[in-house]
Amino acid sequence: MSAEVDERIPEKNAMAPEDVVEDQPSSGVECGINRPTPQRFRGALSTLLVIIAVPLLAVGYKYYQDQQLRQRHELGLKVLGADGLFIFNSLDTDHDLYLSPEEFKPIAEKLTGIAPPSDYEEDDVPSDPDAETITLEAKMQPLVMDSMTKSKDGFLGVTHRSLSGLRSWLVPAVPSSTFSANQFRVFLPPKNKEAVGDTWWIIPSDLNIFTGYLPNNRYMPPPPRGKEVFIHSLLSMFHPRPFVKSRFAPQGVVACVRAVSDFYYDITFRIHAEFQLNEVPDFPFWFTPGQFTGNIILARDSSHVREFHLHVPNDRSLNVDMEWLYGASESSNMEVDIGYLPQMELQATGPSIPTVIQDENGNVIDSRQEGSEPIQFVFEEIHWTSEIRQDEAAQNIEVTFYPFKKISYLPFTEAFSRAQAEKKLVHSILLWGALDDQSC
Repeated sequence: MSAEVDERIPEKNAMAPEDVVEDQPSSGVECGINRPTPQRFRGALSTLLVIIAVPLLAVGYKYYQDQQLRQRHELGLKVLGADGLFIFNSLDTDHDLYLSPEEFKPIAEKLTGIAPPSDYEEDDVPSDPDAETITLEAKMQPLVMDSMTKSKDGFLGVTHRSLSGLRSWLVPAVPSSTFSANQFRVFLPPKNKEAVGDTWWIIPSDLNIFTGYLPNNRYMPPPPRGKEVFIHSLLSMFHPRPFVKSRFAPQGVVACVRAVSDFYYDITFRIHAEFQLNEVPDFPFWFTPGQFTGNIILARDSSHVREFHLHVPNDRSLNVDMEWLYGASESSNMEVDIGYLPQMELQATGPSIPTVIQDENGNVIDSRQEGSEPIQFVFEEIHWTSEIRQDEAAQNIEVTFYPFKKISYLPFTEAFSRAQAEKKLVHSILLWGALDDQSC
């Protein structure tokens, strides 16, 4: 027995290291396998250092950038003063404390009086010299100054210069303008929104809980893009500086199909936009109507516009929100007031008409030619195959803008009778103004 043991021991000790590895269990803990080699240790250490170094470098670079911006800000404040730096920052849209040619463009246009062609033409509406044309007239009655609670000079930061842009805005910037019928195709519904009652965003809102609101210290609106181009051209008939996208929600344009026929749509739409009334060196003054409500009847191929009307509703005692800065920075105090605007509207003088037509002999007649006898056009009557009431279309738009309106909000006196009939409780909410526009 002992001899056999003595004979096994030398054989076991004589085994090669690789034989030990093969005969031993696969546990690295018991057998000493997978023990970190110096090369592995150095590799792991290098990876760890890289993982630590990258965030540190990012933090360091961010700190360096912040320091640079802080130094530039202090230098700008020293050279320009608080008011001068405020004007500079209002042009510095990317907040890098440098003015690019694009950022300086509004000042160049103001000094030279020459506006270069826009880089953002409306590519989705092709130019058609033979398209029908329609003329819109702009009408406006200025704000009733007595409707403002803070309209008197010297009251709570209100100065004559603060209200200079408001006081001087008495008439539309463009009383009359002619458009091609196919430009109104921006109001056509998308393929999946052609049924009566359907709503869609013509210009979607960019605001959410993360973006907050847009800055106040601006004078010139950003260049409009896509469908914004035509909406901007319409609002520019009232004032040369419309902001198609307002600073606060609600923002954008929503439309609803009110009626359809074989060849036409009746579209109701609503716009939330605002105007900047002041120019440098006065501080910004924001004029925000409660809403723009509109209606258009146009051909399905946008070749003909039968009717068009756009206006600021005036059925409430207050329908315009106004805000203006009287400090030299975005964080400066802002004065707020509300007022009443009796009239602001665009109205088509009649249906769109052809610019080029032919007589019975095939001769081309230009309806735009001056001095010629006016041509009388007879338009067919439209028979709607499906439609809803105007107030229903407006309600659908409101729900799209404000999802909370999916719940019926009733006057105080009606709520209890409805609650008793439906055997439900009453939830009472007391408001100083309305929640569905900017008149509060």
